[in-house]
Order: sequence, then C-alpha cells, then structure tokens
Amino acid sequence: MGQLDGKVAIITGGGTGIGKGIARAFVDEGCTVVIAARNAERLNATATELSSGGGTVIAIPTDVTNEDQMINLFARTMDQFGKLDILVNNSGAFDGGPIEDLTMEQWQTVIQVNVTGPFLGSREAFKIMKKQGGGRIINIGSIAAQKPRHSSSPYTTSKHAVWGLTQSLALEGRDYGIAVSALHPGNVMVERRGDGKSATGRDEGPEPLISTEDMGRTALLMATLPPGSNMLEAIVLPLGQAYLGRG
Repeated sequence: MGQLDGKVAIITGGGTGIGKGIARAFVDEGCTVVIAARNAERLNATATELSSGGGTVIAIPTDVTNEDQMINLFARTMDQFGKLDILVNNSGAFDGGPIEDLTMEQWQTVIQVNVTGPFLGSREAFKIMKKQGGGRIINIGSIAAQKPRHSSSPYTTSKHAVWGLTQSLALEGRDYGIAVSALHPGNVMVERRGDGKSATGRDEGPEPLISTEDMGRTALLMATLPPGSNMLEAIVLPLGQAYLGRG
C-alpha cells in the first residue's frame, strides 16, 4: 500500500528535471499524477514512462503564464478525477547576467514563469481545496531566496517572491486545512546544467550536485505529513555546496 494511494496531484514542469523526479516519487507511492508543461512531446514521453509500471499519469500541455490554460488544467483534472489533493508549483525559468545588460524580455520571462505561474496555480487550487476541506501546495523555490548568486537579479527576485507567496498563502490557507510550503533546492543535476554553468550563464566552476530523486523524496515527505502538520520550508542541497558565504 502506497503512502499516496487515492491521492491526486498536479505537478507543473513535470516533464523533466525536478518535476519529473517528484512525479516519479508520487507515482511510486500510488498517487494519480497530472503533469503539465509547455513541451507536449517531452510531457507525453514522461507520462508514458512513469505510467509503465501501472500508475496513472496524464499529460496536459500547459503554459503556466497563460491564465486560460491554467484554468483549463485544473478544470480537466477535476472533470477526470473529481478532486485535487496536492499541487506542486515547479515550472521555472532561469536567466541572468549583469543588470545593465538585462532586457525586459529576460526579466519578464523569469518573473512570469516563476511568480505568475505559482500565483495562478495556487489560486485555482484554493478554489478546489477550500470546498473539499483541505489539500497541500508545495512551491519549488531556491536557495537563491536566501543566498543569491552573482548576476542573478531576475531569478533571485523571483524566488524571494515565491517564498513570500508561500508564507502569505500558508496563512490564508490554514483555516481551511490547506498546507502551503516551499522546497528550496540547491544545485540539482537537471537537464539545464549540461554545460556545467549556473542558471545565470556564469561559469561557477565544478560544483557538487544532488539528484532529482533527492528532491522527489523530500517532496514526498512534505506531501505525506499528517493533515494537521506542515513543513513550511525545506532546504535541500549537496553537503559540499558553498551555500553559507557563497558569492
């Protein structure tokens, strides 16, 4: 018997990286998972892969910055499964560089994906979870919300906003049995790190990395706490990462 038997979860950015790692951890524990992302081909491939062991995984191509598409994501989930127990706001955009060189397009892309996306997802989840008497929302933040990297103003600003949104929603949701929390990853081995550089494009040199499976295990722990408990914030990073005092 799985820890999430009978539960339904939506995971944005679920086709790759951290989102895929969380989706795998949830499916392995019996959860029905709806994964959403813009790249339909990769999303469908992940859904096929994760459901090969008998779990239920469906893919709904979605741009998290598009209000109509986000409303559709939650409406389709409710039409098919009738409830929503867990939302993981994971979709992310990564950009940076010297402030004087940044364009409005770079800034707006990161803010829209990393902040507007979780806002839209949480808004739709609250509509459902209030009526059903509870649920969980896990926002994927970053250690950049506490310790920024050099030349990362769009990303760092967005992750500070995610942590602020998390705290605000945790306060708003607690009278309705809705637990809202933030999972802050350090360096994770994901597709975008293939060139060995940081999300800002700056060459930070070799750095220790943790796996997406590590993130999946932590999200699973957060998702399986008793209904009256909430892990408001979790930071997971490689033991050897220069987090404190990094520049």
